[in-house]
Amino acid sequence: MEYNSKEIGGGGVWGPKAWAFLSAVRRQSPLVQCITNFVSMDLMANTLLSAGASPAMLHSIEEIPDFTPHAHALCINVGTISPSWLPAMKAAAELSSKLGKPWVLDPVACGASSFRLNACLELVALKPIVIRGNGSEIVALAKASVEPAKGVDSIHGSMDAVEAAKSLAQESGAIVAVSGAVDIVTDGKRVLGASNGVAMMQSITATGCSVTALITAFVAVDKIHALEASVAALSIFGVAGEMGMRLAKGPASLRMHLIDSLYGLDEAAVLSHVNITTLS
Repeated sequence: MEYNSKEIGGGGVWGPKAWAFLSAVRRQSPLVQCITNFVSMDLMANTLLSAGASPAMLHSIEEIPDFTPHAHALCINVGTISPSWLPAMKAAAELSSKLGKPWVLDPVACGASSFRLNACLELVALKPIVIRGNGSEIVALAKASVEPAKGVDSIHGSMDAVEAAKSLAQESGAIVAVSGAVDIVTDGKRVLGASNGVAMMQSITATGCSVTALITAFVAVDKIHALEASVAALSIFGVAGEMGMRLAKGPASLRMHLIDSLYGLDEAAVLSHVNITTLS
């Protein structure tokens, strides 16, 4: 996909860009390997399937040498990390980087403990193409410090973490995405914002994990434009949430309608709902 940099943030141009990414995922059906937590496996896999990608929830270190080279992209989520899982995460990330395959890191609650923080810092050193977290996760990772937090919930809004995100992007070389009321994406210089989604999505476990998986599918089909792919994935997922909310009665039904809406998104819906702007 080709982009005119002068168009970035130009309101009406983002709908076609987002639709191009989603169409590419549906057309190519990239194989996305997910080393993720037990809580999120189901919703992540269904999010990828609904978007047109092919999920593989595979985390055994014994299988990585044979399987990971065949994946188009890798998603690593440390939500239920343990000492036995970390070597597999590192091996898969290292192999993906060596083979030039994009991989995405979700540093869940990375500031909650020294073990979790150090694990995430080791993974960042293996060069993810995108790091996606909430405000508190990105602040903790940027400062490389254990930070006060409320479990996996963020005590920082996405806008509170902009400078931390820019710093982390510059230091790591990764695109950094911060989920929040406005989702923030930066390469360390440019800052883009996606203003889609509904508040009730925060009441469904693993929605953040699932949008990270969707980002992974988007960069699988275009790793050159990872900044644009990331913000488009965040917006598309938010649009599906908005459309699902029309039929939902609560978090449980929103979860179902979110997946249905993502599966059924058409060009008209994407063009009319995507809300992406340049913030700086």
